[in-house]
Amino acid sequence: MQEESLSFKEMCARFDVTPRTLRYYEYIELLNPEKEGRARFYGPREVARMTLILRGRRFGFSLEEIRQWLLLYDQKGTEAQYRVWIDLADRKLAELGGQRAELDAAIDDLRALRDKTEAALKG
Repeated sequence: MQEESLSFKEMCARFDVTPRTLRYYEYIELLNPEKEGRARFYGPREVARMTLILRGRRFGFSLEEIRQWLLLYDQKGTEAQYRVWIDLADRKLAELGGQRAELDAAIDDLRALRDKTEAALKG
């Protein structure tokens, strides 16, 4: 196997994921490692894909959204993939902004209720 390839165990360690997670990503066709017998080896392409998968998960994208986005590169190339990424990112930013507003409102309400309760105890 090529020197730049990672073994299954090395891939798990590098990305701090469980073997089950790595196998699942392969099962749902997010990753396609080279196989020699039962051994799996992950080259630069798979390492890059794993980086994108974990980044997408961190941003809250579903595995299916990530899978479709990665598939787009193979089907239509980088420019189409980038254009879809911008649309996905815009939608996610709007969603996260709404969640932030909801959290800010909940924090303000909780803080006001806490302060009111504390004042009642002192009163």
